[in-house]
Amino acid sequence: MKVNPCSIPEVLLIEPRVFGDDRGFFYESFNQRAFNDATGLNLNFVQDNHSKSAQHVLRGLHYQIQQPQGKLVRVVAGEVFDVAVDLRRNSATFGKWVGEILSGKNSRQLWVPPGFGHGFLVLSATAEFLYKTTDYYAPAHERCIVWNDPTLAIKWPLGQAEPLLSGKDSAGQPFLQADVFN
Repeated sequence: MKVNPCSIPEVLLIEPRVFGDDRGFFYESFNQRAFNDATGLNLNFVQDNHSKSAQHVLRGLHYQIQQPQGKLVRVVAGEVFDVAVDLRRNSATFGKWVGEILSGKNSRQLWVPPGFGHGFLVLSATAEFLYKTTDYYAPAHERCIVWNDPTLAIKWPLGQAEPLLSGKDSAGQPFLQADVFN
């Protein structure tokens, strides 16, 4: 497994070793010991989630203000533009974001630490998105920052398309009014 810090160093791009031939491929998508050794983290994942979305679906920017979740995210079919936003007020990268292309083809994973907002845009006809979390879903503590916040200025690769949003995501808070982490 190859681990590279992103422009926000706590966000990690993880590339597993994929073994393939004319029959297909194999890779170990998660191994706790290998993950801990490669990242220097010692985490306990408590929940796995799986979503399937159509092209131009944009989910996010989600986070839990209490019971914050770290997320290890990947795509098993299709392609997404995945985004992590630093919401830790005392961080040198507060309000900054990173974006990476994750796909079933490149097998990359992104570690999004607690204290970050997270979202993704589906670039392919459909995408299946899987993620592990370090804490349980807590709807009472869930927050959402609007996807097109001008302060964050995330460069979503939409071209001329309009994103397909849930009601919750359409009603997200502006970054400057959002609850953040101290």
